[in-house]
Amino acid sequence: MSIGNLPAADLHVATVDTAITSRMSTRAFTQQPVSQQTLHEILQVASRAPSGTNTQPWKVYVLQGRSRSTLADKVCAAHDALRANPALAAEYREEYDYYPEKWVSPYIDRRRENGWGLYNLLGIGKGDKDKMHTQHQRNYRFFDAPVGLMFTIDRVMGRGSLVDYGMFLQNIMVAARARGLHTCPQAAWNAFASLILPHIGAAADEMLVCGMSLGYADADQLVNSFHTPRVPVAEFTHFLT
Repeated sequence: MSIGNLPAADLHVATVDTAITSRMSTRAFTQQPVSQQTLHEILQVASRAPSGTNTQPWKVYVLQGRSRSTLADKVCAAHDALRANPALAAEYREEYDYYPEKWVSPYIDRRRENGWGLYNLLGIGKGDKDKMHTQHQRNYRFFDAPVGLMFTIDRVMGRGSLVDYGMFLQNIMVAARARGLHTCPQAAWNAFASLILPHIGAAADEMLVCGMSLGYADADQLVNSFHTPRVPVAEFTHFLT
């Protein structure tokens, strides 16, 4: 039975499930523009995300055109400089720990599977630092997506607000899929907050949460054939009776 012939209740389930399960971290986009109306609709829908006592802690900066390309140039230049002089790392620090200080199994195993799975697909060997650098820098070009999003939060907010923020970000990605768009959420930007926050005009009390690329996926690019696995429900769930 085709999805269009499903009963209304089943159609709603199939539509939502498809939007969620077809979401992926897209790493190559076309130059097809995304209308302001569509972006507004996505953010309006996403704003229905729950938040503790309805604090709604998200702040969004949408970069297109010159604002997008200028930021990309700034951060790519800093990324190149950092590679040439690792001592500059002191100038580019994440404001909060996205990843653990010490990696343990099974998380380090999944991280390695993800990283080497992508690099192997692209023909990047473990010792090929030039290609690794180039591929990593694709983050800072928004993977050629026409829309870049930067998300900030007031520093006064607690860690619980980052949980709220995650639900808001997921809503954006699912709403984008419902409209035929793809996204890539990116913590890679976080180390360059000192460049990003002034560029977007963020206030002094704002902290960068992450960035995101948004646009139409380039289906002809090999990198977009990469889909990360998920562990089965039984591996992360305990049913108690």
